Amino acid sequence: MTVGKDVSALFPDVVNCMQTDNLELKKLVYLYLMNYAKSQPDMAIMAVNTFVKDCEDPNPLIRALAVRTMGCIRVDKITEYLCEPLRKCLKDEDPYVRKTAAVCVAKLHDINAQLVEDQGFLDTLKDLISDSNPMVVANAVAALSEIAESHPSSNLLDLNPQSINKLLTALNECTEWGQIFILDCLANYTPKDDREAQSICERVTPRLSHANSAVVLSAVKVLMKFMEMLSKDLDYYGTLLKKLAPPLVTLLSAEPELQYVALRNINLIVQKRPEILKHEMKVFFVKYNDPIYVKLEKLDIMIRLASQANIAQVLAELKEYATEVDVDFVRKAVRAIGRCAIKVEQSAERCVSTLLDLIQTKVNYVVQEAIVVIKDIFRKYPNKYESVIATLCENLDSLDEPEARAAMIWIVGEYAERIDNADELLESFLEGFHDESTQVQLQLLTAIVKLFLKKPTETQELVQQVLSLATQDSDNPDLRDRGYIYWRLLSTDPVAAKEVVLAEKPLISEETDLIEPTLLDELICYIGTLASVYHKPPSAFVEGGRGVVHKSLPPRTASSESTESPETAPAGAPSGEQPDVIPTQGDLLGDLLNLDLGPPVSGPPLATTSVQMGAVDLLGGGLDSLMGDEPEGIGGPNFVAPPAAAVPANLGASMGSGLSDLFDLTSGVGTLSGSYVVPKAVWLPAMKAKGLEISGTFTRQVGSISMDLQLTNKALQVMTDFAIQFNRNSFGLAPAAPLQVHAPLSPNQTVEISLPLNTVGSVMKMEPLNNLQVAVKNNIDVFYFSTLYPLHILFVEDGKMEAVSSRLQGSNIFTVAKRNVEAQDMLYQSLKLTNGIWVLAELRIQPGNPSFTVRLPAPALPALGCLLPCAGQPLLPSLLPRAGVSLMGALAQLGWGPSEPDVNEHQNSEPSFQLSPIRLPR
Repeated sequence: MTVGKDVSALFPDVVNCMQTDNLELKKLVYLYLMNYAKSQPDMAIMAVNTFVKDCEDPNPLIRALAVRTMGCIRVDKITEYLCEPLRKCLKDEDPYVRKTAAVCVAKLHDINAQLVEDQGFLDTLKDLISDSNPMVVANAVAALSEIAESHPSSNLLDLNPQSINKLLTALNECTEWGQIFILDCLANYTPKDDREAQSICERVTPRLSHANSAVVLSAVKVLMKFMEMLSKDLDYYGTLLKKLAPPLVTLLSAEPELQYVALRNINLIVQKRPEILKHEMKVFFVKYNDPIYVKLEKLDIMIRLASQANIAQVLAELKEYATEVDVDFVRKAVRAIGRCAIKVEQSAERCVSTLLDLIQTKVNYVVQEAIVVIKDIFRKYPNKYESVIATLCENLDSLDEPEARAAMIWIVGEYAERIDNADELLESFLEGFHDESTQVQLQLLTAIVKLFLKKPTETQELVQQVLSLATQDSDNPDLRDRGYIYWRLLSTDPVAAKEVVLAEKPLISEETDLIEPTLLDELICYIGTLASVYHKPPSAFVEGGRGVVHKSLPPRTASSESTESPETAPAGAPSGEQPDVIPTQGDLLGDLLNLDLGPPVSGPPLATTSVQMGAVDLLGGGLDSLMGDEPEGIGGPNFVAPPAAAVPANLGASMGSGLSDLFDLTSGVGTLSGSYVVPKAVWLPAMKAKGLEISGTFTRQVGSISMDLQLTNKALQVMTDFAIQFNRNSFGLAPAAPLQVHAPLSPNQTVEISLPLNTVGSVMKMEPLNNLQVAVKNNIDVFYFSTLYPLHILFVEDGKMEAVSSRLQGSNIFTVAKRNVEAQDMLYQSLKLTNGIWVLAELRIQPGNPSFTVRLPAPALPALGCLLPCAGQPLLPSLLPRAGVSLMGALAQLGWGPSEPDVNEHQNSEPSFQLSPIRLPR
């Protein structure tokens, strides 16, 4: 049987031998039954009575042997007869029998899941987690974990702090494989807070010193997962980092196969937390007798650990590796030098010098790899190292690999204006155009078009030749299509062709070779498994749904997030410490870092929020002194918000007598005839957001405020999972809906989004008043920026008091009255902010004089800190370009612009400003 001979004919005779008392013979009989029961199901039923009898044998070894064999006989006919013996063994007095029976439940569940559930074996299995014997606990956990993997929706392993404590107690006394089962189970648990996570880490840490590498990796997996919940400011966090390094280093002293598995796992750990091994660079230096697969993996980790502190040491090693005899290893070493130049900017010059030294060796494959990586260095640091192009061109004839030829062609085309004989160099490649690979052909086509756009008079024949070769003589559809696109661009609109072909290149950084963050988090949860060796999730290589469960790291707790940036100020910081208008990421208020970047909760309709901030007096003195001495005027402490779509009839009566004879607050509501929209500006440049560029503006249409965003991906990886949140601000602006980016944002793709806003958010006075701090999250990181919103988007439609000028009314600025005083026309203007605050202004116009004067009552000046500066300063120095158009913007639309303040008039009254006509762009 064990040598491949079919002895199934002996089945009846072997079954008769089951009655023997000889333990060794009984083992052989049971082994025979496991092999042939499936081929002889009818005769296998003869063994049921013996199984039942053996399960009650006084010898625990025989009882365990019987229950183990029952679990391995995969015959449906006899399964139901085995339930009663299994139930007895699960409650056996001997722990060896119980632990064997626990595994048998998992095997029986694989045969007939419904039967196991009906018989209550799963509940019994859960009870075994509380068993006094650690091996029984370990096997019960292993069985439940296996069943849970095949049924992900079932909550079999209902872990809680009490059961976790039992597992941690059993961890110290288990065998090595029992420890692995328990550690894997712990890795699936999410602690309720950082204190519980630290407690579990403290009890798991001793497993790092275990002799079995599987136990070490399982312990590392648990610690890496729970470290997500620990604050980096904790002393224990730093201690844990130091404790993780030695066991990982020890794994590299094993045989090569184990080294490779350890290195693949270390590669993931270094990408997630490079600080763990930042002082262990020498461990990853290559040994002469390492297999090639170990050498290449060590090289990859060396690059990931490279920093300004150790770059000299790393470059010396890499230069030495480039002289090895193994061609694949040498190629990887040369590419590693280029990656170091891209990663550590301070070392770029030294790396380029090292690459030039390698080019001088004239070793063919070294030269070609060096040219490929120098092309990437040119993209990372444009206009910095182009002096080496002459050296590269000297080796043009020795290039025979497609990637190296394509890189050299790219360099010649990109810097054609600096190479005198660029046309001759590219023409030399064109002679054997049809013999080149597709990669070289595409690059050559683009390079010659670039050359033509830079030197059109000298290269017209060359570009016609390459376009003809690409479109008429080529069978490659990609090459042909690109040729036709270039041809039509050049023939119809050369300016557009220049913008397309000579466009700004996407960013290149050391992060382009990293594993995507979401995938990396999932792979960290699979440390010590095949997924961590393949660097692929289980769903990529496991067929079917069994055993494939998507895992992710636990979310950071609020306490750990709030301490991430100690330089941020708390929400209740003194008002004297005002934030900058455009702060850096570290300068944003602390409560912005604590924002939940999930979908925002939709608030009530905008109409109900017009005066919700009555208790927050953004004007300092309010409008009480402006509108009379009545303490319960607009903005007063006792003001109650009116219901939606209604204006209280007695609102005018509470205004006091100061202006009640002039204004009729209960008159009709103004209509919107097209509010001014500020042109979009770049709020977050790609350099500060890892390739994500955000431009935008604010609009108000038919009572609704919107933030119109333009998201551009200038990185080399796809961006997903977008979310947005605002910090507390002066008028409670907040997103009214989640940030909807319906498809992944591919490299070089731009998407336009209109984000509806409301004014129901938290309120805090900002400096300046219209400063808005924003956090945007995607799958790469969270990014912060600050912008100024134009105040006219807060002007509500019911701010009208009487008939108005249509132009001013378009921005919700309404004319109250018109009078003629001393041969001057006096226009009284009103506007109302979303928080219910009214603003009044006086325009003085003299016939025949192209200038006019704006006067504001003194108590209203603090409210318009963003609209009008104090007297004696230039009017609106940055309002039009930075904050859009409000009151002055609407006047500018009428053709009036700023001039010097009128300080001759009203020297003893409120400040006034004079405006003169300006010419606005169409």
